[in-house]
Amino acid sequence: MKTTHQRLVVEAVQSKAPRIVALLALAVLTLAAMTGCTSGNHTAATVDPSGVYTLLSVDDKPVPCEVTHGKTRMTIKDGVFTIKTDATCQSLMRFSVAGHEDVTREAKATYTRNDAKLTMKWEQAGTTVGTVAGNQFTMTNEGMILTYKK
Repeated sequence: MKTTHQRLVVEAVQSKAPRIVALLALAVLTLAAMTGCTSGNHTAATVDPSGVYTLLSVDDKPVPCEVTHGKTRMTIKDGVFTIKTDATCQSLMRFSVAGHEDVTREAKATYTRNDAKLTMKWEQAGTTVGTVAGNQFTMTNEGMILTYKK
C-alpha cells in the first residue's frame, strides 16, 4: 500500500512538472522584466534634454572637418547647441570658407518635443528635427548630419 501511494505521488508530480517549470520560468521572466524597468534606465520622456551640447561630428567626420554645403566647401571648426527648458534652443557654429577668416553663425529656434524627438522652428528660417539619446543630440540640417554630446 505504501509503495502504491509513493508511486501515485511521483506520477502526479511528473505529470505536473512541465506546468510547474513553465510557471517558474514565467515568474522569473516577469521578475527580470520588472527589475529591468526599475534599474535606473530612463525613457526618453523622463530624460531632460536641456543642456549644452558640443559638436562632435558633421556627416560622421570628427570636428574640425571639411564639408561641402551646397556648392560651398567649408571647414567646420567647432559648435555648441544649447537646449533650454523654456522650449527654446540656440546653435553656435564657427567655420571658414575657402581660407577666409572664421565666421561664427548663431541661430535661434523654439522647439516642441515628442518623446526623444525635438522639432525646431528656426527664426527667419525653416524647421528641423533632432533626436536626444542619453547625452547625445543629433539633427539633420540642410542635408548635413550634426552630432553633439552633452
